[in-house]
Amino acid sequence: MKNLTRKQRTMLVRIIAAAALLIAVELLPPPVLAGGISLLWLMYLVPYAVIGWDVLYKAVRNIANGQVFDENFLMALATVGAFGTGEYAEAVFVMLFYQVGELFQDYAVGKSRQSIAALMDIRPDTANLEGADGELEEVDPEDVEVGAVVVVKPGERVPLDGVVLEGISSLDTAALTGESAPRDVAPGDAVISGCVNQSGLLRVKVTRPCEESTVSKILDLVENAGEKKAASENFITRFARYYTPCVTLAALALFLLPTIALAVVPAAVQPAFLAGTQWTGWLHRALIFLVISCPCALVISVPLSFFGGIGGASKCGILVKGSNYLELLSKTETVVFDKTGTLTKGTFAVTAVHPEADFTQESLLECAALAEHYSDHPISLSLRAACGTALDAARVADVEEIAGHGVRARVDGKTVSAGNSRLMEREGVSYHPCELPGTIVHVAVDGAYAGHIIISDLPKPEAKTLAEGLKAAGVKKTVMLTGDNEATAKAVAGDLGLDEYHAQLLPADKVDQVERLLGAKAPGAVLAFVGDGINDAPVLTRADVGIAMGALGSDAAIEAADIVLMDDNPAKIVTAMRISRKTLRIVKQNIWFALGVKFAVLILGAFGMATMWAAVFADVGVAFLAILNATRCLRVEEFGK
Repeated sequence: MKNLTRKQRTMLVRIIAAAALLIAVELLPPPVLAGGISLLWLMYLVPYAVIGWDVLYKAVRNIANGQVFDENFLMALATVGAFGTGEYAEAVFVMLFYQVGELFQDYAVGKSRQSIAALMDIRPDTANLEGADGELEEVDPEDVEVGAVVVVKPGERVPLDGVVLEGISSLDTAALTGESAPRDVAPGDAVISGCVNQSGLLRVKVTRPCEESTVSKILDLVENAGEKKAASENFITRFARYYTPCVTLAALALFLLPTIALAVVPAAVQPAFLAGTQWTGWLHRALIFLVISCPCALVISVPLSFFGGIGGASKCGILVKGSNYLELLSKTETVVFDKTGTLTKGTFAVTAVHPEADFTQESLLECAALAEHYSDHPISLSLRAACGTALDAARVADVEEIAGHGVRARVDGKTVSAGNSRLMEREGVSYHPCELPGTIVHVAVDGAYAGHIIISDLPKPEAKTLAEGLKAAGVKKTVMLTGDNEATAKAVAGDLGLDEYHAQLLPADKVDQVERLLGAKAPGAVLAFVGDGINDAPVLTRADVGIAMGALGSDAAIEAADIVLMDDNPAKIVTAMRISRKTLRIVKQNIWFALGVKFAVLILGAFGMATMWAAVFADVGVAFLAILNATRCLRVEEFGK
């Protein structure tokens, strides 16, 4: 009882009261007035009114508003008709079990919505605003202005996007990314709303107002996802619009045609199916036909399946902007990837050092790192990181950056040139080419070749099994597009097991490649593009489904893509595929199960072989089972875990 809403508790009390009254009526002898007039109908009317008054009221109200053909109208017509034919007990039982089914349906739907709400309960109700005197005041996050300072205590959620001014801690981002591994933050690091502060006290300077914060955008996307309906949902809506009036007319015909035939066709020549029947029997069949025809199993369970799929995806840090995109993803046969930041880490690292005879690997790295000491280029940063020892800037002088070539500097009094092959040619130094994939940094000391260093953007560990997982999920072709050179692209594609790659592409070239792949795909098949959501916006928009990768806090990704992965884990693509295919599988199960049972019982009812109990199961029972099946969409098994 404590898990029920007030409305559900009230309905449960009505069900128990009506059931008790019905049992009492069944046990008591029927009162008879003078002249043999029975008041049995009046006794049954009491439990019927207790359990069914709201159904009758809704039916009348909807008819007045022009909404005739719904489950309230069908149930009211069927039970009132049963009363009219003297089937008093049956009328009460049907209404009673209908309300029991409605209670279970309402409870199942409520639980699924609560589960999704719990998954997305990431918006803090208050923020600790720091005043000018250092005092803290609990305020609504909407009242905090940009530039203000908020304090986040251990165990609290970060209320707004901002930058850490003071404090060191770990943030739990599971509600946003689905990842259990905490994220360490220190002064100068950006933090986003919705994360849970696990340890230290943080002072955060707010950089965005509440309505533009990451958590607000995420919640807005999830809440509005239902507005973009899938084709299956639109089909069910159109189907119900025509289905209910058609079966109502069929029920009317089922009653009128045999009744007219009984009245006008002599008994001697009546067909076998009319022989021995009465008009009340055909009315009863028509009423059973009406109960069976209620389409609530489809109208409720199909949208709930998509709602559950979107909610289950949100739990894993996958934001789907609409059920239409979830349905499209289930039909994806081609997945196209950007390389940098999507399949690879997007950060450079030294992967090989090839010194000449007069140098060791350590001395060659040190020369290159010192020459690049004053540069903030990613290659320079990777050289300094690989050096491993503290570098004394006093050893470096006369630094000259040569655009498009590299750098020249005086290191310990020697001239060190570090850069690409064009720099070596400019310096007149004979260098050795290298077949290893990656960026080659050639080094010359006092005009003599000292060796070269290979710097690569390494594939993400999760990307190693990505192609295999996508194939298992039904994807037929995987393609990589990159602006890198041919050797690097070939090595990465081969390492990850991708089917196809295209290198040295400009952003416009990527769009052309996607256009070519779109033209080559089979009719009805879907192409998905996966990129970082910032410089790949044109391709994300052009693909059938655009998936933004590594989008935690990225406005461009959220705006450009149809599906947003809130971290940089490519395995989430396989998880998204599995969720979409599972959701569509459950939707189809519900559609075929509901239609199959309904049409079977409709045929049996038309031939007088189905009772009102079978009709109630075909309506309420099927709806309840379909809703329970739909809630399975909330349970998600992540790929790679």
